[in-house]
Amino acid sequence: MKAPKTSSNAEPAAADTSAAPTDRGKTARPVADAIAPHDPHDSRARSIALAASLALIAFSLRTPITSVGPILVEAVRATNLSRTGASVLTTLPSLCFGLFGPLAPLLARRLGGERALLALLVLLTLGTALRVVPMWQVLYLGQIVACFAIGLMNVLLPGVVKRDFPHHVPLMTGIYSAAMCAGAAAAAAATVPAAHAVEHLLGGASGNAWAWALALWALPVALATLVWGARLPAKSTHSGRRVQIVRGLWRDPLAWKVTLFMGSQSSLAYIVFGWLPTVLRTRGMSAVDAGFMLSLSVVTQAAASLLLPFLLARLRDQRAVNVSALLSTGVGLMGCFFGPPSTMWIWALLLGAAQGASFTLALTVIGLRSYDSHVAAQLSSMAQGTGYLIASCGPFIAGSLLHATGSLSSLAALCAGICVVSAWFGYAAGRREHVNAHLGSAR
Repeated sequence: MKAPKTSSNAEPAAADTSAAPTDRGKTARPVADAIAPHDPHDSRARSIALAASLALIAFSLRTPITSVGPILVEAVRATNLSRTGASVLTTLPSLCFGLFGPLAPLLARRLGGERALLALLVLLTLGTALRVVPMWQVLYLGQIVACFAIGLMNVLLPGVVKRDFPHHVPLMTGIYSAAMCAGAAAAAAATVPAAHAVEHLLGGASGNAWAWALALWALPVALATLVWGARLPAKSTHSGRRVQIVRGLWRDPLAWKVTLFMGSQSSLAYIVFGWLPTVLRTRGMSAVDAGFMLSLSVVTQAAASLLLPFLLARLRDQRAVNVSALLSTGVGLMGCFFGPPSTMWIWALLLGAAQGASFTLALTVIGLRSYDSHVAAQLSSMAQGTGYLIASCGPFIAGSLLHATGSLSSLAALCAGICVVSAWFGYAAGRREHVNAHLGSAR
């Protein structure tokens, strides 16, 4: 089946674009509505429960990443990790997301989206817990396993939102983005205090408290696994369905603009996650204060993610807000690098608000530039797979520059350049149109 081409004057406003027609020409309905179409109260309750479950999953999708930065100095010292090894460690998340994210549609076709998410949650729990072993080899292995699972879930979630909440894509994207940011903020703020608590509990006898603190973040993932597993039906509803194949996406210029917007803004996020605490400690902050500043920034990301859908509902397209978010990110970063220490909290707040907006926007345009959930899933795979491969260069180059020059100026120049490039792609991806892709069926 071939989808009709759309143009900028054919797409409805941002608040309504999520209710695009499916490949069968009907408006997609939430899973809850399909289960109980004659009971609106039960349908609403099921939708709320599904939204809460997705938010709980999202909470754990950044904790293995932001927990490393505040305690990186201790981990490097305890494991005798080289400077290059430390740069690679901060690069692993976005690299794994890029390498493994494209596998998500294959796993979803085999298991169904819900059971694929359950399997990946189990894997994420194991990978996060593995980091309890205080060896750099096991730290790498645990991080790779965890980021493998996260990379696939990153790709699956926008398709789930487009399918089950077709009329509320910006709102639901904002909710799970906010939950993701809340988890990231909790990990950034609590990892160092958790390590101190473990050390105190063991009477100061353990030099590996940092490893225990990293492994503790397996607990919220395990809770999300139990909750998500409990809501699955006894039998899979996936078998027997026709597989929808999306063709032409990789040749579409708009799809590439969405992809490069996702990749460029993500590179800034992982530079912040991996290196901002180290930068602040270089400037004289304690480990606890540096972790708190990262946490403050990420908490603000959550607030921005929740508020942004209400702004998007009033905008004709996303061009202006995309550019504004990236330019504000640049200002916030420059403040963190060079601003007076007494004003650091201001720059952390600005950086968080801007990055929360840019991340939510990058996810939202995946849904808004797609005309149904099948295209959204494939565009998510392309944008996050290729985008995160591009993003993986950011933290590695940042760490290499920081170690080679010992100066924040080179890192600041890198971040400023990425902000400008990302703003350009954000402007291009914000136009009101759909990607030009074609749907076909396969067994």
